[in-house]
Amino acid sequence: MDSNDFFANARSDLDGPLHGVKVVEATTTWAGPMASCVLADLGADVVKVELPGGEVARRMPPLVPDSGLTVAHETVNRNKRNLTLDLRLPTGRAAFLKLIANADIFIENFRPGLLRDWGLGYDDLCKAKADLIYVSISGFGQFGTLSARAGYDPLAQAYSGWASLNGAPDGGPTKAPTYLGDDLAGLHGALGAMAALRHRDRTGEGQHVDVALVDCLVFQSDGFPTAGALGIPMQRWGNQFNLAAPSNSYACRDGSVYAGVLLDSHWQRLAARLGRPDLAALTTAERLRRRDEVDGLLADYCAARITAEVVAEFGELGLPATRINTYAELAKEEHVASRSMLTETELADGRSAPLAAPPVKFSRTPTRVRTRAARLGEHNEQVLAGLGLTPEEIAALADEVVGREGG
Repeated sequence: MDSNDFFANARSDLDGPLHGVKVVEATTTWAGPMASCVLADLGADVVKVELPGGEVARRMPPLVPDSGLTVAHETVNRNKRNLTLDLRLPTGRAAFLKLIANADIFIENFRPGLLRDWGLGYDDLCKAKADLIYVSISGFGQFGTLSARAGYDPLAQAYSGWASLNGAPDGGPTKAPTYLGDDLAGLHGALGAMAALRHRDRTGEGQHVDVALVDCLVFQSDGFPTAGALGIPMQRWGNQFNLAAPSNSYACRDGSVYAGVLLDSHWQRLAARLGRPDLAALTTAERLRRRDEVDGLLADYCAARITAEVVAEFGELGLPATRINTYAELAKEEHVASRSMLTETELADGRSAPLAAPPVKFSRTPTRVRTRAARLGEHNEQVLAGLGLTPEEIAALADEVVGREGG
């Protein structure tokens, strides 16, 4: 299908399927900002509230080349407006509660209990908006024996058991190179918010949504926690696949590919191409028992070829194979461009960067990177004036923050 056919009936008057939904976030780093990023990408009007000093993502490496802007902040805080308020001050809290009174969803990912200590817990915000959906994201959850423990992404990967099976078979436990626990918690936070919004629209009832990084990793571990509970031994496979052989990463003359077979019919085709028709009758169970042998055959085949040749020959056979790309190589892939998955976006300092686009495609309500990540406090006057504050009140808020920081 051509992309023009897919989007033939697209509307241009909406920002996405969540157009009109109002979201307020008070978040830091990745999991909370990711949840609101998903909602913002889907068309929601998201106001990110930051303390005047800015949050951690503004200082996380790597930096955009020749810029003080960070890749993390630009990625996860696009499509949002930015408001600076010191929520520890009475005037900051008062303005924040006015903002909440007009919101559908609030998202936070601070240590459990911190916002309650500031007078901004679930019960407090419900006084400003009775049907508010209040999403809390944390390492171990809002309740439970470890709920007070600090819980960042690598800790969640380690505690959940996920890291124990990641890495080379002869190596040690290894965390993911991405913020996997944060990303999953962000996705489940956004999903939970939308489910709660659906319930509110039917019943008028808001609620507190509790999302824990550990819980999300347990849920997304493909049933392995159940296997562990049943005492089933678990093995670290590295790049191999426990259900099929051969299946692995293989070195070629100009890089590496990931390739393999799953079905017996696949193996029959591959065995002929490998010059071993005598092995074509091997079943999956037999290939698993002879894993080293069949894996070695495919390794030798790949070692004599370049990656493009392997991928092309596998394609001719109807078998799966791909070059193992670096992220720099991925950015140059024609398919990535054809899916518009990197959007060149002008940043706050006038430079531009290709930002990862929303992944889900909607034929009727398309989504896109609409706006760059905002400068700290960029929308203060716009948002506060929209709440009914006078220019004098807005100036007084700014003066109070400066006075606190100066003190």
